[in-house]
Amino acid sequence: MAWASKEEVLYVAPHRSQTTQDHVALVEIDLAGELMIAAATSPEDRLSPDRIDEVLDVDADRGDRRAAVEAGQGPAAADLP
Repeated sequence: MAWASKEEVLYVAPHRSQTTQDHVALVEIDLAGELMIAAATSPEDRLSPDRIDEVLDVDADRGDRRAAVEAGQGPAAADLP
């Protein structure tokens, strides 16, 4: 296998800074970890949808959205689950 000569190298991607963070990915990793811990400590084979909502604190999010709708902010009440 021959290595590329200097003339053949057209572009080298710049090195990303070590301080760059993807905050959405970090939150998703944290939530996945919470689900794994809940699954590992659960006596059942699978987590129920209600238990998943509890672990992910989904009801709190829905309550926050409903309060925002009632205050005249956010989507219409019919759009909420």
